[in-house]
Amino acid sequence: MEPPSVDSTTIWITLKLAFYTTVILLLVATPLAWWLATTRNRLKPALSALVAMPLVLPPTVLGFYLLILMGPQGAVGQITQALGLGLLPFTFPGLVVASVIYSLPFAVQPIQGAFEQLGRRPLEAAATLRASPLDRFFTIVLPLARPGILSATVLTFAHTVGEFGVVLMLGGNISGETRVLSVAIYDHVETLEYQQAHLLSAGLILFSFVVLLLLQRFNGKRRWQPL
Repeated sequence: MEPPSVDSTTIWITLKLAFYTTVILLLVATPLAWWLATTRNRLKPALSALVAMPLVLPPTVLGFYLLILMGPQGAVGQITQALGLGLLPFTFPGLVVASVIYSLPFAVQPIQGAFEQLGRRPLEAAATLRASPLDRFFTIVLPLARPGILSATVLTFAHTVGEFGVVLMLGGNISGETRVLSVAIYDHVETLEYQQAHLLSAGLILFSFVVLLLLQRFNGKRRWQPL
């Protein structure tokens, strides 16, 4: 019996999607998490709830409304068509947009928690040395919040690799363009190709375990690091 084949293109698309999603979310989530951690604006609870919604919202519901929003009659779809960019659904850029929205809480919440744990003392000390707010943020806040940023990076990447409902709704199943590992597993099960499904599923289980194990070990070292 021949060993089951692995679609390297599907793996590459999945990893590329996870990489782009993680990079974009770090750029978006860091200032957003800082605002949520420091603001006293009365809109904070509403915005925090909006950021956390993908944690409880069924992925297919989110994917459905993104599909409508980015479709020919949707607001985003009309804008992208007017700009000559075409439509985002069933394209790789559309997958990136959906993944960024769906993985937003996995990036924002760890970074926000790290910012909230800093307290005001390091910033006040830097202010007495006449450091500007921007300088304090890049030289004090970000280095001290590095564990939270690392956790956000790992969780976002791993979560994107395992996405299914959102990517299937918005990206479909176009081989070589939008077909990711989770969708490939679903296809193999539908066609009773259990060997291929086992191979990909076992790979994702191992990947998830290693990611969480490394994250636990890192957080444990940080927690017990002597002062």
